[in-house]
Amino acid sequence: MPSLFFSHYRHSIDCLELIPKDDKFAVVAAGELALAMATAPRSLDTISLCSTVSSCPDRNGFYGGFQRTDKPKEPLSKAQIIAREKKWLYMIENWSIYMSKNYKKIRDRCRKGIPKSVRPKAWFYLSGAYLLKKKNPNVYEELLEKPGNPATIEEIKKDKHRQFPFHEMFLDEQKVGQIELFNVLKAYSIYNPKVGFCQAQAPIAAFLLMHLPAEDAFWVFVSVCDVYLQDYFIPGLEVIQNDAGILEGLLKKTCPPVYRHLQKHKVEPLLYMTDWFLCGMTRTLPWETLLRVWDCFLAEGIRVIFKVALVIIGASLSRHKVRKTCTGLCETLAVMRSPPEHILEEEFIINNMMRLNLRVEDFQIEHTRQKARRAKQKAQQDGNPNDSGPSNSNGRRNMPTL
Repeated sequence: MPSLFFSHYRHSIDCLELIPKDDKFAVVAAGELALAMATAPRSLDTISLCSTVSSCPDRNGFYGGFQRTDKPKEPLSKAQIIAREKKWLYMIENWSIYMSKNYKKIRDRCRKGIPKSVRPKAWFYLSGAYLLKKKNPNVYEELLEKPGNPATIEEIKKDKHRQFPFHEMFLDEQKVGQIELFNVLKAYSIYNPKVGFCQAQAPIAAFLLMHLPAEDAFWVFVSVCDVYLQDYFIPGLEVIQNDAGILEGLLKKTCPPVYRHLQKHKVEPLLYMTDWFLCGMTRTLPWETLLRVWDCFLAEGIRVIFKVALVIIGASLSRHKVRKTCTGLCETLAVMRSPPEHILEEEFIINNMMRLNLRVEDFQIEHTRQKARRAKQKAQQDGNPNDSGPSNSNGRRNMPTL
């Protein structure tokens, strides 16, 4: 199974290849763009070349990289922590009742942030992985016993050392992190041979392994790949291209000046959002922000990634003074791919994400519009311009059925 374009430095070039060449970019501009994207700090598998590598890990296990933080987290009181933990434990014990009758309570508590001690179990339940594991006892062990596709196995072996290389779990091949990462990715490639292995999956699997035992991480990974990010990792990238159009439509609604700026300079969404969506923001956000975003993502689905993307784009280019300095495509991309640190901070992202004036209906409208547009394009290519095809909503945008 050929992997997609997430191999270390190939990202920028392959992104360019996704865009039709007709009158989109001059050769010089394309070359400058590829160079700018390849050298952007967050294009390197969470490696920050300017980061200092410490001899001691931070509280999250990072020795270096942009996701390392020495800034102390504002602590809650012990009483607050215990109270929130008790609420979550009670909710998990009565999960089916809450999901069927009081889902809003689950959603609201996820938005506040799941307590660290409860997060692994909460993610296991939020994703529906607990049901998958229950329905498939011993399947993970059985998958590990199978040889798998030799070409896929080689791809996984080449890629596993690139994920969170400054984290204590993944420092070298002898560490448990790289061993379990290989196992999870291999097991999934056998479990879902239609997808096999895509390099964009690896940071997601590694991220989950930092929080869950290997078998539980595997089933959450299955849910993320097959439900939350359904069809993202199959060749052709049709879904991610469709979502690029949706993101553009939502940006036009939420921040018209930024939308007009991107249109003016022909900044295609695939050039800045592909990494964000395919990797679930795991290679983009600071650690504490990423945890909060995933609390919401596993509760509310792909809409959360759209909202985070809109906040990053809007906040990075909201000021007229900044847009004025972005005189072309490369300058604009550079700002969005390396936004000011405060924009990516936990409270800024979460608070502004909640303030976005977007309804579920807005996502549905844009989704239907993009499906119809792409169906019409396909019909025209096939020589039947009057056939616009179906435009029904994609179920992956809803909560997974539990």
